[in-house]
Amino acid sequence: MNKRKKLNQTKQRRKNRVSAKIFGTLEKPRLSVFRSNIYTYAQLIDDLNGKTLASASTHELKKAKAKDSKIKEAEALGELIAKKALENKIIEAVFNRGNYAYHGRVKAVAEGARKGGLKI
Repeated sequence: MNKRKKLNQTKQRRKNRVSAKIFGTLEKPRLSVFRSNIYTYAQLIDDLNGKTLASASTHELKKAKAKDSKIKEAEALGELIAKKALENKIIEAVFNRGNYAYHGRVKAVAEGARKGGLKI
């Protein structure tokens, strides 16, 4: 088996293991994080109804700010998603890191959301 295929299978197993324990509701939605090479995305998802309640990305932040490091942008993204959550009267969320390890940009999004007033 080649390395890429093995890595994809490992990521999928990790994602399934993490996602099996996490479920979002309207009162306590799932805060899902996605990293691409350039941007970071965050969504608040209600799994009962299958709806996205709020979403944000570092792409929105780049329009307003000068170039920062990706980790600083991710922390600002966490604060932005927390602000959008509070506007929708959401005070708690369940953090879903997906298949990513809890460090770097993923950790920065969680810390930024906590700093913004969202309970995770």
